[in-house]
Amino acid sequence: MMLAIDPMQKLSFKRQISNGDLVIVYERHDIMKPVKVCEGSELQNRFGVFKHSDWIGRPFGSKVLSSKGGFVYLLAPTPELWTLALSHRTQILYIADITFVVSYLEVIPGCLVLESGTGSGSLTTSLARAVAPTGHVYTFDFHEQRATQAREDFEKTGVSSLITVGVRDIQGEGFPDEFCGRADSVFLDLPQPWLVIHSAGKMLKQDGVLCSFSPCIEQVQRSCETLTTSFTDIRTFEILLRTYEVREVNLEHGGVDDIGSPGPSLPCKRRQRSRGSTNGVEKSGSSVPMANPCGESRGYTGYLTFARLKCV
Repeated sequence: MMLAIDPMQKLSFKRQISNGDLVIVYERHDIMKPVKVCEGSELQNRFGVFKHSDWIGRPFGSKVLSSKGGFVYLLAPTPELWTLALSHRTQILYIADITFVVSYLEVIPGCLVLESGTGSGSLTTSLARAVAPTGHVYTFDFHEQRATQAREDFEKTGVSSLITVGVRDIQGEGFPDEFCGRADSVFLDLPQPWLVIHSAGKMLKQDGVLCSFSPCIEQVQRSCETLTTSFTDIRTFEILLRTYEVREVNLEHGGVDDIGSPGPSLPCKRRQRSRGSTNGVEKSGSSVPMANPCGESRGYTGYLTFARLKCV
């Protein structure tokens, strides 16, 4: 179903919140929830009661107050925030992997992209923004209920005009013949991607790019063996994230933070002395912001294998 609003305008979010819009309610960095604005409805949380009617007409990014003085932020449902707030029907790709996939698949406005499987639609939403306004994403999932839920989510986030969701066992049947030679890019998230590589090759345009996501290196090895028959420039990547926490460190107390790691590096100490000391002697009570790696970080989600179709 086509939207009444231009998809690029919908994706830009340079507009005011209207009745029926989806907003991401931001309570804190790890608590965000998608809420459909409905005049007459209310949101209740630990910060108080928020009337939806107070949200209508405000721009995305607004800070709104509750009846008892608490506040939340009303954010636009960008693909990045949607990934953090969506309902996880399957394991999803996160921002580090998604940005890498979009870049290495060379997805730009106007592209036709094939995806299998849809899952929770995290990557699909980002692909839709990348191909807008004239491209299209055709995504397939063998599970009919997941496909239906994905369609509903794409309607909520305003990208449904850029995405077609199909129910099909791509691993068993391959991609539909109607896409032969038409796809700019293909993305596979399947248990046995090597079974689909031949079909994916038929779908791609000359010099088209394929990406396969696999959680196990054994799957990667088998996929790479199959790719060598009709693909070139085969590369596998593992995306690792390391999170740092920024905090103030009191130099008067030896510069040791609360998890027992060493104090600031020499360059940080030099900057601090130049700001708050005389002749290299630190003033009492001085502090400096320090970035320390967090003790726990989310691990990798898997391996990304890219390959380019050989030119005939």
